[in-house]
Amino acid sequence: MFINATGFYVPADRVDNEHFRELNGLTSEWIEQRTGILTRSKAKPEENVNTMSLEAVRDALPHLPYDIKEVDLIVSASYSPHDTVATAAHTVQHVYQIAGAKALYLSSACSSFMNALEVVEGYFASGKAKKALVLSADKNSAYYNETDPKAGHLWGDAAAAFFLSKELVSETDAEILEVYTCGLGDLPKAMEAVHLFPKEGGIAMPEGRDVFMQACTYMPKNVLNLLANHGYTLDDLSYFIGHQANMRIMANIAKQLNLPEEKFLHNIEELGNTGSVSSALVYAQNANQFKSGDLVALTVFGGGYSTGACLIKQR
Repeated sequence: MFINATGFYVPADRVDNEHFRELNGLTSEWIEQRTGILTRSKAKPEENVNTMSLEAVRDALPHLPYDIKEVDLIVSASYSPHDTVATAAHTVQHVYQIAGAKALYLSSACSSFMNALEVVEGYFASGKAKKALVLSADKNSAYYNETDPKAGHLWGDAAAAFFLSKELVSETDAEILEVYTCGLGDLPKAMEAVHLFPKEGGIAMPEGRDVFMQACTYMPKNVLNLLANHGYTLDDLSYFIGHQANMRIMANIAKQLNLPEEKFLHNIEELGNTGSVSSALVYAQNANQFKSGDLVALTVFGGGYSTGACLIKQR
């Protein structure tokens, strides 16, 4: 499976840490120390997952080596949909008149993007699609509670678009060597750790400590397994992109794996936790800096619980 083009959209507005002092009593210094976040992106009231996904597609189109109407599968991945019926996938299909394409929506918390890649892989393997578009986006500001001292200060908004093909289209296409996902609902605190009740308090993370511990366990484990599956070691890894939940998680993983700081790509300090799009967003933001032969790992952990990873080789 190959990546033909990527695009992204990040709202222009930023919310700094001082915003939360009166709302939940947390100081700017405390938030930075505990999360690494300095500001977070915030969509305008009229923006949503559908509009942000459209912007991400527009950003990708100049780099797409074929007509968007050749896409035969569109997958929207998000846990914060604007419309659960006319989803981002259907919106993009309508705007670009991509007749005949399959369009669907899926959600697996912060692992949603990785699950979308695996769904595309399955459609490709079954012969039911040849070119796909994955839309990953979350508007956390539509659901968060800024007065919540446990998680109200974490969230950002953003979108990314990935055009994928079963076969190589361009010599510059990056190859996704493997995608892995796994549900972890069997873990002891999986059901109460993170939840989003749209009409009852929005998104919350009452078991943040457990989330931290599990993320520090599963995200590096995923990457090590994928590397081993393809005969690579950590020394072969060019870049590590983790779910942008907390910089302390990245620091913990760096220590576990003994990886230098320059191998970690991140944006949480400026954009906050952008949810299921976070790792895809970091990849898309850095796509122009990757060189031929680079090996890039994306790994995630989300509520539910859920986890996943993919290994990408730059051509």
